[in-house]
Amino acid sequence: MPDTPHTLKILIVDDEINIRKTLAVCLETEGHGIVAVSNFEDALSQAAAKTFELAFVDLRLGAADGLDLIPALLAKNPELKIIVITAYASIDTAVEAMRRGATDYIPKPFTPAQVKLAVSKVAEILSLERKVSALQDDMGRLNPAFDVSTECPKMQQAIMTARKVAASDATVLLRGESGTGKTALARMLHGWSSRTHKPYGTVSCPTLSSELLESELFGHAKGAFTGAVRDNQGRIAACEGGTLLLDEIGDVPLPLQSKLLRFIQDREYERVGEYLTRRADVRVIAATNINLEQAVAEGRFREDLFYRINVIQIDIPPLRERQEDIAALAQRLLIFFGRCNHRLFNGFTDDALRALQSYAWPGNIRELRNVIERAAILCPVDTVGAEHLPAGIVPDASQPRLGDPVPLKQIEQQHIRRVLAATKSLQEAAEVLGIDQATLWRKRKDYGI
Repeated sequence: MPDTPHTLKILIVDDEINIRKTLAVCLETEGHGIVAVSNFEDALSQAAAKTFELAFVDLRLGAADGLDLIPALLAKNPELKIIVITAYASIDTAVEAMRRGATDYIPKPFTPAQVKLAVSKVAEILSLERKVSALQDDMGRLNPAFDVSTECPKMQQAIMTARKVAASDATVLLRGESGTGKTALARMLHGWSSRTHKPYGTVSCPTLSSELLESELFGHAKGAFTGAVRDNQGRIAACEGGTLLLDEIGDVPLPLQSKLLRFIQDREYERVGEYLTRRADVRVIAATNINLEQAVAEGRFREDLFYRINVIQIDIPPLRERQEDIAALAQRLLIFFGRCNHRLFNGFTDDALRALQSYAWPGNIRELRNVIERAAILCPVDTVGAEHLPAGIVPDASQPRLGDPVPLKQIEQQHIRRVLAATKSLQEAAEVLGIDQATLWRKRKDYGI
């Protein structure tokens, strides 16, 4: 179904009474709310007292210059759309008005059809802006904002470094375990930078084959390979002027690393199936949860690429090293997921907080988020207790704790069970435990896990 026509609140600023009357009649017949004034001062007074969506501004206001009114109106309402009214002889001035923030212009003499067309364009722009705002609100409801408040010195250092380097175009390498918030911090870096109004994109390197990853990054020409039925500009071109996050860059296949190095170093690349060299202004942020130095030593990652992406390194600590933040993080997540489920929570019981703070969190903030979301759904009362948390989170009285007078193997077995329960695969569990998969397989066999 088509959208219902949206009536606008419109300010008319023109020193000619006939122009004011003509515009007012034309717009009022369309159902719009009109306020008409004749001078600079009255326009600013009305803009301060009321909220307008659109203003018609004559570029000649007696002794005053309508060009100067444009930034003054926008200062009071940055969302205001302005259509300037100009004579045929001053089209160059209209262009200057657009540069200062006007949305469109209509020439004198104008027809009702021209006025209605200009207003319909503005109404369409406003409708699109409302839809974008609604989508952003929906995204905010689905994803809690990355919170930069922290009591952890290591996390404070990471955020301080990110803020400092945001203004530069330097390549940044974010390092940390899976689930610590690397992708969230990368987005904040983009938001803090001068590129914030330009595109931001993410490429998850482990999820694509070498051929598909090359096409995703650099694009391809039609017919470059089977299935390439149309041109693809690639993610780099799509992020022109903005920021591109290469998530888990350590998983980029070795043959593709040289092409990636060339782009990061020279900002030059070719699409798959093309010989035309292209350039792009894109700030690169890389993230990894693996030991890149070890990957270099083993020949799995190019040394020159490692040094090129490691201009600024930011280490994000695991959640187990942020004990002082766990209670506050859990509370913010509980409020967030409470709103998502139309619930209002008072917080956690002391037992529940002790359980959350004593747990090792091998899955880091991602695991904490899942635990709190589960509690917000399943808890029937307004205070989350230990009984509303997963069994693996709450210490079992029958299970040994760190420092208890028990053999080391009992503690190790309990820890391995918890890590296996919190991770998605044996490989991820082995990485969290700091052992290889063969050792993990042997220990599972020994402990009957």
